[in-house]
Amino acid sequence: MSDAIVEIRDYTFEAETFEAYKAWAEEMAVPWLKANLNVIDFWIDCGIEAEVSGTNPQVSPNGQPNITWIIRWDSIEDRRENFTKIMGSPEWKTIWAEHPNEKGYLQMNARFLKATG
Repeated sequence: MSDAIVEIRDYTFEAETFEAYKAWAEEMAVPWLKANLNVIDFWIDCGIEAEVSGTNPQVSPNGQPNITWIIRWDSIEDRRENFTKIMGSPEWKTIWAEHPNEKGYLQMNARFLKATG
């Protein structure tokens, strides 16, 4: 069985600068991330209300995530070795410097999953 994993990154970004964030992401961040990481895709909230259910549904006081992106890695070791290095590159730092509100992330959750079946 392969050691390949996906990293699912969910962010809850504050509402006041969300539109500016979306423009920055679409114009600068996402193209660079897709060119430099094995990004499966990058999704931004489109205004359709979330459906929450289950036997004990809990919504964070920060609200639902409104940004999600998934990165494919060869292994968790690959991720541990390369993610910080890639995100610390001079090119990414230049893009990050244009971020409209780097403190707007109310919550971030990264999950690591393997394919099954």
